[in-house]
Amino acid sequence: MAGTARQVNCYVMNPDWQQFLTQQGATIDAGMVQHFGDAAAELLSTRQGTVLCDLSQFGTLRVSGEEAQTFLQNMLSNDTREVDASRAQLSSLNTPKGRMLATMLIWRDGGDYLLQLPHALCEPLRKKLGMYVLRAKVKITDASDEIVMLGLSGENAQEILKKLFGEPPQQPFGFAVTGQAGVLKFSDTRFQISASAQHAPTLWQALSQHAQPVGSACWDWLNIHAGIPVILPQTQEQFVPQMANFELIGGGKAKRRMYLAHLDSSAAPQPGDELFSADMEEQASGMIVNVAPVPGGGYDLLAVVQTSSREAQTVHWKSMQGEALQFLPLPYSLSQS
Repeated sequence: MAGTARQVNCYVMNPDWQQFLTQQGATIDAGMVQHFGDAAAELLSTRQGTVLCDLSQFGTLRVSGEEAQTFLQNMLSNDTREVDASRAQLSSLNTPKGRMLATMLIWRDGGDYLLQLPHALCEPLRKKLGMYVLRAKVKITDASDEIVMLGLSGENAQEILKKLFGEPPQQPFGFAVTGQAGVLKFSDTRFQISASAQHAPTLWQALSQHAQPVGSACWDWLNIHAGIPVILPQTQEQFVPQMANFELIGGGKAKRRMYLAHLDSSAAPQPGDELFSADMEEQASGMIVNVAPVPGGGYDLLAVVQTSSREAQTVHWKSMQGEALQFLPLPYSLSQS
């Protein structure tokens, strides 16, 4: 995650973890490590060397329950079905008008989903998501005190992790649990390590033998240079994801697109008719936008359909027993640039 979370964060750090970091020489204010003695020198080391950061500028929400995936899939910008034991992702919560309320990093912890975002937004987001739980079998809790997140950056980062844990993930946003820690890869030179608050001191001591401890502002700087946006209270509802290049860094793609299709039917389909496919179970996977009869019979139509349904499923008119749509090429590309 990125940038300037420190400007609005008033989080109280886990007291045991704070005491440990203070013993390591950290100056802590407003729940974040400001520096380990020389902020300017630490920033220079971040550019030139290998550094270790505490990431307490961010908190973690835990989403659990047997319907957690479906709930998040309906709420967030990205396809949460792609998050599994070996892959994390960026995502966002948006208003009905598509304005970003929060950006987050998501990964799995067993059957649960962990959502990492600035502490200033953890409680507001927990309440916001909780409004939509209703009768769903989903529980949303703040796990910030339970989980410590560390950032490791520099040319030697990958080699350090390999010596401590074995081969780290190979792809960006790859995730692996190794012993008592989870390792998430951003790039060949930058990783995030998560651990329980109880195990974090041991992990810090092992990593700090090979990397210089630096303040959390250094990680913010690295993320800004990586072009990863973070929505803060003062920027909520100011941007749609495309404005912030979110789709270009894996933060989501359009879940629905408009497609051209043909329907062989004697009955006339209508704008607003719902479409169905097996992957959406009992929910509609799309809707007809416009319809026109075709010379020779049948109807051509424009329909907004779940991209996953279009790519992998047969899409039916009105019900799973209805006629199947025959998709046709549009005169323009739907691929993202």
